[in-house]
Amino acid sequence: ERLRPDVLILLGDRFETFAAAQAALVAKIPIAHIHGGESTQGAIDEAIRHSITKMAHFHFVASEPYRKRVIQLGENPAYVLNFGSPGLDHLKRTPLLDKQSFEKRINFDLGGLSFLVTYHPATLESESPEKGIGELLAALDQFPNAKIIFTQANADTYGRIINVKINEYAKKHPLRAKVFATMGQQLYLSALKNVNLIIGNSSSALTEAPALKKPAVNIGKRQEGRLKALSVIDCEEKKDDIVNAIKKALSPEFQESLKGIVSLYGEGDASQKIKEFLKTVSLDGVIIKKFFDIGI
Repeated sequence: ERLRPDVLILLGDRFETFAAAQAALVAKIPIAHIHGGESTQGAIDEAIRHSITKMAHFHFVASEPYRKRVIQLGENPAYVLNFGSPGLDHLKRTPLLDKQSFEKRINFDLGGLSFLVTYHPATLESESPEKGIGELLAALDQFPNAKIIFTQANADTYGRIINVKINEYAKKHPLRAKVFATMGQQLYLSALKNVNLIIGNSSSALTEAPALKKPAVNIGKRQEGRLKALSVIDCEEKKDDIVNAIKKALSPEFQESLKGIVSLYGEGDASQKIKEFLKTVSLDGVIIKKFFDIGI
């Protein structure tokens, strides 16, 4: 009401974002939605994302399959554009730290083998994530020489349980583990660049990690349904499965295959394209949407 924006730009599928979409819908403010059409079958984000798509008027998707899915939801193809993921733009414009500078910034030595662990609750699972994070931590014990950077879980249900467990683990292993509530864009991407492997169930393992040609072990069902590069190794939330996936990711054969990995989420120039589109598109009449029927 105070700002009177011409367009509200929303990214992703979080429940906080859904609240902003509802407010804009009632206020008759056109919505431009980034990262629609994706699928995360293990999280409530799935329903929130598609709901925001139906509230939105312009759609900026990260890949062609996602563009087709948004159109399948009844959106006008003229307003569904595949510009890639804006997250990759940071890899071009954010100066990433080399290993020595990164270690100095975080006051932590990565040593010869290091992991970045980001693990969130799978919000559609009926069980608490306590068992899952326990299996992950037990798997990490099988690599006693690895230095581990943990980032805490997000604000989803049961996230605090995960945070308690990783903080306890770090206290038991102060010389080989360090926990961050949040790292910020530069430090997180620098961590991705300098560690040997990312482990957990974060979307960054599917988007940014392949662009940096880093292997990722994706645990459980949280990211089930998303496009995954060949650098991503899926495994169950079981200690032995996680251990085997880590060993595979670190194997010379798998490391060699990373040289040919291609990003599935664009070239890192999405933000500029989104800006140019919104500068020129007409907003006249867009607030009244018609359902686009495929083949009718």
